[in-house]
Amino acid sequence: MKQDEDLGQIGAAGAGEKGSAEPFTVRWVLDWVVLIVIAFVLALGIKTFIVQPFVIPSGSMEPTIQIGDRVLVNRFIYRFTQPSRGDIVVFEPWTAGQPDLIKRIVAVGGDTIAMAGDGRFTVNGRPIDEPYLTESNRRTQPGRLLPYKVPRGTVFVMGDNRNNSGDSRFNGPVAVSAIVGKAFVTYWPLARMGGL
Repeated sequence: MKQDEDLGQIGAAGAGEKGSAEPFTVRWVLDWVVLIVIAFVLALGIKTFIVQPFVIPSGSMEPTIQIGDRVLVNRFIYRFTQPSRGDIVVFEPWTAGQPDLIKRIVAVGGDTIAMAGDGRFTVNGRPIDEPYLTESNRRTQPGRLLPYKVPRGTVFVMGDNRNNSGDSRFNGPVAVSAIVGKAFVTYWPLARMGGL
């Protein structure tokens, strides 16, 4: 008698054989539960370790980022590279219990930041090129710290809306270890979608 060949075929989930003890609906529900759990775990992992969305609650980064904009933050980039001048970063606040903050790095550890006579900020004696500032924000308050030598392992951050930003000029530097990640794109509203 000729034996049937094993063709290595598998049936679709839920197709089942006649007389199967497990009902079709139980398997179907179980498959969906497993898929939902896997999707949830993957989403949680991505948000925790790779990319996290943030909603901007204040105008301290205007006009670059507006109130209500939604940005994506790369959470792992600083495992491979150091924060740089010009990076827009989300970081843990100076005061515990407050929400995370978003500002631009203007100086890194070892830099000396000061204010020149014309009201422009300087880093290591040279004026900073800041094309992202509006004219009204080019002349602003130096704060209580300047001139200031930024300690190693920290960064000096300021909002692009300098006249409406509580930043390192008043609160001191931010530890690199307190940086959540680098903001790299605005994804909402669609009219403002683009890289940062």
